[in-house]
Amino acid sequence: MENGNSPSISAIPKLEKKLLERIGNSKVSLRIMHVCGTHERTIAKNGLRSILPKSIEVISGPGCPVCVTPEEDIDIAIVLARNGMTVVTFGDMMRVPGSSESLLDSKSEGADVRMVYSIDDAVALAEKKPELEVVFFGIGFETTIPANAASLLRNTPDNFSLLTSQKRTPPAIGILANDTEVDAFIAPGHVATIIGTKPFEPLAKKGFPVVVSGFEVRDILLGINMLQIQIEEGCSRVDNGYPRVVKQEGNQVALEMMDKVFETSDSEWRGIGRIENSGLVLRKKFEEKDAAKKYKDIYASFVKTIRKEAEIKDKKCCICAAILTGKAKPPQCPNFGQTCTPKSPVGPCMISQEGMCYNWLRYSREGGSRLA
Repeated sequence: MENGNSPSISAIPKLEKKLLERIGNSKVSLRIMHVCGTHERTIAKNGLRSILPKSIEVISGPGCPVCVTPEEDIDIAIVLARNGMTVVTFGDMMRVPGSSESLLDSKSEGADVRMVYSIDDAVALAEKKPELEVVFFGIGFETTIPANAASLLRNTPDNFSLLTSQKRTPPAIGILANDTEVDAFIAPGHVATIIGTKPFEPLAKKGFPVVVSGFEVRDILLGINMLQIQIEEGCSRVDNGYPRVVKQEGNQVALEMMDKVFETSDSEWRGIGRIENSGLVLRKKFEEKDAAKKYKDIYASFVKTIRKEAEIKDKKCCICAAILTGKAKPPQCPNFGQTCTPKSPVGPCMISQEGMCYNWLRYSREGGSRLA
């Protein structure tokens, strides 16, 4: 099962074949949403949609952190880079467009924008180069946030600050449950490793079966079958299909570090809008490390310039918002595979290896589904 084309039955391992038989023998029809870019990559790469019965549809939600980072947060990072700060972030984040351009565009124009693999790299740069004002553009879900908390608890240098665009997954899933035609959810294993299974229980109480799943083909097939079983039993609960990693209570050490450094806030999600209590911002104790506050005067002075540039620049039609919420599929976008490719992306869903458009184009035009 190596690509987005339909794998032959003989090539399917025994356990996966058994799970597929159980899925196929069930009379339950389901429209399932997952909210994890790694899940989408596994599904597309291995052609799972092509071998699932027609009664099972798996759609992708906002599981790519790069994809949901709002334009305004990118604009702040760009303004800081244009005004002499050294802005560092993950490679994919450098290519995501803000209102008028990306951080990579700013870099090509002379701004000091650098790629790092972790916040520790950013702190090390600040320690090595005290003459620089280093700003780490920290994005992501609960999976990466503990690392940010741990760094700040170790007392970072004075020339280091954090620009946060951090998201909490459960509130977004709750919004999608009310707004999207979906029957059940596959919860992200990486996130659940940190927060546990309890935060997904409100979904189950609303009548949505939930399964926390790992990232192998067998994990996802197991998750689908566990959702079918819940429907057959006439119940909705949170099942843990990833017990080798995920505990009900989550990672208490990571959660305690997060709580010491961050507090919840409302947050803007690209393609979805503002979601209550879905963000994490620095507590007052760590306010001096908050780049948005530390450099608020700089941003306020230049924000109008960026907005004006955005009005002048032609914006190509992009339906990433609909794709992120499961209301459209990549081939429905007029740019998909034409003017929008991984080498020349129009929207964020084509940039990251966790983006749905990237995976659908990389592995097949139907993302591992039946070809029309």
